[in-house]
Amino acid sequence: MPAIEPISAQTAADKASVLAEAMPYIRRFYDKTIVIKYGGNAMIEPELKEGFARDVVLLKLVGMNPVVVHGGGPQINDLLNRVGKQGEFIQGMRVTDSETMEIVEMVLGGLVNKEIVSLLNQHGGRAVGLTGKDGHFIRAKKMFLKGEGDEEQIDIGQVGEIESIDPELVALLDTRDFIPVIAPIGVGAEGEAFNINADLVAGKLAEVLGAEKLILMTNTPGVLDKQGQLLTGLTPSIVDQLVAEGTISGGMIPKIASALEAAVNGVNAVHIIDGRVKHALLLEVLTDHGVGTMIKRDE
Repeated sequence: MPAIEPISAQTAADKASVLAEAMPYIRRFYDKTIVIKYGGNAMIEPELKEGFARDVVLLKLVGMNPVVVHGGGPQINDLLNRVGKQGEFIQGMRVTDSETMEIVEMVLGGLVNKEIVSLLNQHGGRAVGLTGKDGHFIRAKKMFLKGEGDEEQIDIGQVGEIESIDPELVALLDTRDFIPVIAPIGVGAEGEAFNINADLVAGKLAEVLGAEKLILMTNTPGVLDKQGQLLTGLTPSIVDQLVAEGTISGGMIPKIASALEAAVNGVNAVHIIDGRVKHALLLEVLTDHGVGTMIKRDE
């Protein structure tokens, strides 16, 4: 038999400490729903993609109910470029004409969704891919952006805002130990498809499922103060103050808005974490300190 390098006492103690630290969180979140918005570099870099899949499957194996909602902006841009079409954005929203919508559905509901499902299954999960068109469980209507005048509305095509989410299909998959993987595509009253912001879908889904946690994976460490230090243990009232004083601004505001709405409407904790950190998901859920910003409901 090959020789096995003996483990040092310090290494053994460190490993045991990590497992012991995780135990109370495993017990606390057993059979709880955790909605994870998957995006950023964690969806692009091969090592991070593999790590994310292992982390989600581990959470499922220890008794939690992870639900994955994914984006796919860079992949959509790549395919648009390959067909000679330039992506256009207004107020941070992708202008989605009928041709672009076909590509959005091809990428989100096809290529990206199937890749995530395949990775989860390879690592021992039982993942099932969905879009909001399946069973019409995400109902949407056309979104208009506000123009400069009070009455002016800007038409950005097949971009939708959520009217309702029926939790029955996702809840059913959870009861059979499947991991739902959801592309943020909604369906309108006439059966038309709508491209919806993935943060909004994840937030509203967390609400209707009565999730314990909503976790938003980003390419930032979380919410930072004006000195660049990570803030955590926030509440909606504190976040409002940070927005008013300009500490939270720019691209973080839409993400924070989704997080706040979820926290106010029943989700116990919302986490904004850096998907560029290996195993950020496990560190945030199963350790004392976590790696991102946590927002909890005001008492």
